Amino acid sequence: MYTYQFLAIAIYFLIVASIGYFSYRRSISSEDFIIGSRSLNYWLTALAAHASDMSSWLFLAYPALIFTKGLIGVWTAIGLIVFMYLNWQLVAPKIRVATEKYKSLTFSSFFESHLGDTTGLIRVFSALILIVFYTIYISSGLMGMGELLSSLFNMSYGTAILIGILIVIPYVLTGGYVTLAWIDLFQGCFLLGVIIFIPLVLLGNVGGFHGIAQSMQLHHLSSSLIPDFSSKTIIYILSTALGWGLGYFGQPHIVTKFMGIKDVSKIYKSKRVGMSWMILSLAGATLVGLVGIPLFNGTLDNPEKVFIEMVQNSFHPFTVGFVLCAVIAATINAMSSQVLVLASSLTEDFYKRTIRPKASSKELLMISRAGVLLVGAIAFTIAFRKTTTIYNLVNYAWSGIGSSFGPLVLLSLYSKRVNKYGAWAGILGGGITSGIWPYFNTPISPMIPGFIMSFLLILIFSTFIGKRAHKIPPKVPKEKRMHRLSGKDLP
Repeated sequence: MYTYQFLAIAIYFLIVASIGYFSYRRSISSEDFIIGSRSLNYWLTALAAHASDMSSWLFLAYPALIFTKGLIGVWTAIGLIVFMYLNWQLVAPKIRVATEKYKSLTFSSFFESHLGDTTGLIRVFSALILIVFYTIYISSGLMGMGELLSSLFNMSYGTAILIGILIVIPYVLTGGYVTLAWIDLFQGCFLLGVIIFIPLVLLGNVGGFHGIAQSMQLHHLSSSLIPDFSSKTIIYILSTALGWGLGYFGQPHIVTKFMGIKDVSKIYKSKRVGMSWMILSLAGATLVGLVGIPLFNGTLDNPEKVFIEMVQNSFHPFTVGFVLCAVIAATINAMSSQVLVLASSLTEDFYKRTIRPKASSKELLMISRAGVLLVGAIAFTIAFRKTTTIYNLVNYAWSGIGSSFGPLVLLSLYSKRVNKYGAWAGILGGGITSGIWPYFNTPISPMIPGFIMSFLLILIFSTFIGKRAHKIPPKVPKEKRMHRLSGKDLP
């Protein structure tokens, strides 16, 4: 059995490795490695932005939510779809133009240039937030790889996550941004086909939608988006939709994909492609959770394995191996993008800014790749401990990053009141608030208080501290202004 599965996975990764090889030669400088020299077409941009978003969460954590809660869990998908659309509308075109204007390769370098921060604190604070939350995010992907590989090959969990990190790291090392974009395109199309195909094939085996409805009623699961209008339900719906959706504005591994498109006028086409992919993939993942309810009689020791168990119990071992490559693909897409962003931040925000300001492009590329190895080692250590679920880890990291950067992205693009003092306060205030919020054991997602806190701190510090700190230039008399414009002496 393992021979068939190994053969299927080997064939799949041979295809992916070929894609990586042919794009390797394009990454010859740090700009190529970090942002692909802003050369991507709209198809690559769309699939890179969306496929790098979902990770194993799409196959493991989200179907488990539907499996355990029913249709009320769909508010997670609704929140993601609505706010990702707003991300394309409000952030994508402006961030693409603004970052090129300032020649910025990372979030923090854009904030620093745009807000005139010569202290380097924006870069330092940004890097600290990314180190904390992205290592947690990356470790959640490793946990997904561990669950999959240990189930597939009956190996130990530790060995499985080690193999996972050894799969991901070479992708980032070989080609950087462009390589990941091409891999995202291929794997995005592949995993979309899988996430739709599997539940549709098995739908007839559980009696169709009628069988699902009966099983949901039997296990007392929500069969409606709004099962009642109690305060508890309304709070859950708002917390879920906003708690996930608001995070899109501040995720560097997604927003940086907007920065890499070649022609900003093509962003609307990328939006159509990307949003279509997202709606279909989330619909498929929802159906996976629903089909799993009657298929497993509403009971699984680990609900996050509903897709894995579904495939293993229903198909030939070769098909199982090939299909489950979609989970690996989703995990690699997200993890590789996150590792790249974090390594880029370590290079641009720490090494170049504080250690070697005049470092050559080749030297920065080498440091970026060394950062990849460091990040991978830290993430492996966290994943090995396995202290909570994939869903909780992703939610925690997503909230921390989104709260720290989302309000600053929006206000930097749409307000002239923001200054560096507000940016310092917003980055730290949002991240800290979101980071400690889960310890209060409230039903409110940490994203919401973190986002609000960051937004308010940016406005308050920019309004009050900024006024005292900046000297207002003296007004030039009207005659002097006329003199400058005319270039002649006035009588």
